[in-house]
Amino acid sequence: MSNGAHALIKTLVDAGITTCFTNPGTSEMHFVAALDTVPEMRAVLALFEGVATGAADGYARMADKPAATLLHLGCGLGNGMANLHNARKGRVPVLNIVGDHATHHVKYDAQLQSDIETVARNVSSWVRTSQSTSTLCQDAAEAIAAAMGPPGQVATLILPADVSWGEGASPVALPTSTAPPAADDASVAAIALALQGEGKKAILLGGRALRAPALLAVARIAAKTGAKLFAECLPTRLERGAGLPPVERIAYLAELASVQLTGLDHLILVDAKAPVSFFAYPGKKSYLVPQGCQLHTLAWFTQDVQASLGKLSKAVGAEQSAPVLQSPQRPGRPRGKFTADKVCKAIGELLPEHAIIVDEAITSGLMLSMYTAGAPRHDLLALTGGSIGFGLPNAVGAAIACPQRKVIALVGDGSAMYTIQALWTMAREQLDVISIIFNNRCYAVLNVELRRVGALGSSDKARAQLDLKNPAIDFVRLAQGMGVASRRATTTEEFLLAFEHALRTPGPHLIEAIVPPSLAGLKLRVLPHLLQSLAKLPLPLARALKKAIAP
Repeated sequence: MSNGAHALIKTLVDAGITTCFTNPGTSEMHFVAALDTVPEMRAVLALFEGVATGAADGYARMADKPAATLLHLGCGLGNGMANLHNARKGRVPVLNIVGDHATHHVKYDAQLQSDIETVARNVSSWVRTSQSTSTLCQDAAEAIAAAMGPPGQVATLILPADVSWGEGASPVALPTSTAPPAADDASVAAIALALQGEGKKAILLGGRALRAPALLAVARIAAKTGAKLFAECLPTRLERGAGLPPVERIAYLAELASVQLTGLDHLILVDAKAPVSFFAYPGKKSYLVPQGCQLHTLAWFTQDVQASLGKLSKAVGAEQSAPVLQSPQRPGRPRGKFTADKVCKAIGELLPEHAIIVDEAITSGLMLSMYTAGAPRHDLLALTGGSIGFGLPNAVGAAIACPQRKVIALVGDGSAMYTIQALWTMAREQLDVISIIFNNRCYAVLNVELRRVGALGSSDKARAQLDLKNPAIDFVRLAQGMGVASRRATTTEEFLLAFEHALRTPGPHLIEAIVPPSLAGLKLRVLPHLLQSLAKLPLPLARALKKAIAP
């Protein structure tokens, strides 16, 4: 028998949860002390709760199991909510342990007292406040099971201080789980009939369907039936590169996504939702499935994706079909004027095998998919929930989950400032992460959105809300102040030298790329009109324009 904190950590470790990203306070001190007694648990300190939650997200995406976070009361949980939102949208398993005041202290409404359960429910599918030391480990086991799913989800266990320090707790094993079901025979037969019939067909993949085994299976189905393969706009984890089936991602801009989907008669969902516009826009549709297109679901989030694809492959006779695979191809060494596109081209040219790309480049990464399509096999982690401040923390978690793999985080300057503290954790843990900051000194994507939403009359005061020039942010000095080796690149050649150095040198590095916005000046002014015209253009021309804007 031991105190609650020690038994809780043993329960986590016995369930395979061996990493905890922490930002503790007074109520969590018994948990902190108990870490010394369980050497199997790795504790990683973050200087901001959003770094801890984002790191837990990145870890789980690559490790295929949850990490824990240790957060301080409702305020600490609130500080971590943005990246928990991204984890929730990506169906990523995360276990939050949130300290609370001792149960007998709650009635006094102390300064940090808050309704933690209400805060947690915004991002958590499972929430519970443990009421006693004797039931704590059972609560923890149920929280772990809920987080692991399927689908993966955020689970929040609230730990009162006296439940943590109380004696008499024993570790508890996880409840027995059952294998998720495959698609039922009737659904498989209906989808097989649609795929083998007339009309244009596409398969939209998300979540677990974007891993190599599922991609190979669905590529055989596509080769047999002629179906087009799409991926979610912002995938949780996409395995891609030479030797794997190429998959076209749904565009962020709704007008471009509509061009991709126009003409479809059947759209089959595999671990994905029907595509919708990120935001509502005046006079534009939110639901992007074309009118008259029949929607089918092969595997929902609670079902076995691989088994479902196996049944469909057999039903359409695709088991022996040869999948279309991406051939090895490098874009060449970039030259000339330094732009964000040149950074993406350099990454495609130099990307090492089995790298992990964490993509929060927003507008600066428009050409990334094209330039890295034929690069050596790699993983791409995207901003699933759209809440910025994801890239640097996610890279922390991915690097801890996969210490033998190079992690490259592509982050906009505005996004980086949300969770810049992640650099300190990279230095403290000596993580093999290259952070590339696209410093275009503005919230570039919002300059695009300002025009797309039809907000008229915007002048100096409005544009100043999207401008980061005054004062200019010095990411090299910020990174050096947190112990990360840093360089600034103002030319293509300077970037190549810095990137090559970081690739061959272990440990954390930051490269500040001083680039102009990818969409500015005439391009920015013309873009809304161009997007509006797409629906009126012949489809081949519209698709050509889509490829030019966002390949």
